[in-house]
Amino acid sequence: MNELTPYFVPQWVSVLFLLLIPTPFVLISTFVFKKSEKRIHFFITLTFFVFYLLYISIASYVGWFNVVSFPPRVLLYTTFPYAFLLFGVILKTPVCQKIITDTPVTAFIKLHIFRLIGVFFLLLAHYEALPTAFAWIAGVGDILAAIGSIFVVHAFNSKTSYSKKLAYIWNVFGTIDILFTAIGANVLTKIAIETGSMGVDTLAMFPFCIIPAFAPPTILFLHWVIFLKLKK
Repeated sequence: MNELTPYFVPQWVSVLFLLLIPTPFVLISTFVFKKSEKRIHFFITLTFFVFYLLYISIASYVGWFNVVSFPPRVLLYTTFPYAFLLFGVILKTPVCQKIITDTPVTAFIKLHIFRLIGVFFLLLAHYEALPTAFAWIAGVGDILAAIGSIFVVHAFNSKTSYSKKLAYIWNVFGTIDILFTAIGANVLTKIAIETGSMGVDTLAMFPFCIIPAFAPPTILFLHWVIFLKLKK
């Protein structure tokens, strides 16, 4: 079996990523702290994130993600189980349902500001650690979704007549963007296995493996909740 190809990434990029990647975890934990009636839900959320990050780090360190496979092992060991937890378990809990019901849609939209992390796709492409076209589409899409969330929230706060329509357009765009990133990464992996071309190996290596392990399920979960809120 082929192992992942390590591409050069400057140390400062990896360090900066490690400094910034806690942002979405802090934002979501703080969100739960503010919106949940019981503090235990905040501590459960924060504890889960800490152990999940620890699990991802250890799994990467011991080499669980090192083999090039389809689907990538990082998805099998992290993304898929995490997605099942979000959509199959957490979404159905009374606590989650109450938070969704009682919280204005703008609060969920605001969380998407963490997608500015997408700038790291551009940095990795600049240093030839990711396929350029894929990285630019994924990175720019994330950045636009993050910046767009500010305008959507402003439209709601200003009580504009088009706020809901704008939110729908933004939500569809954001969903398509993350689906492209997830599907595109898998397609590139399959092509790389078959032809030996450049894949997305960097996203299966620490610290950047945190992106596929966390971002796609979380972002899709938030988009789904926003769709539910907009329908009402």
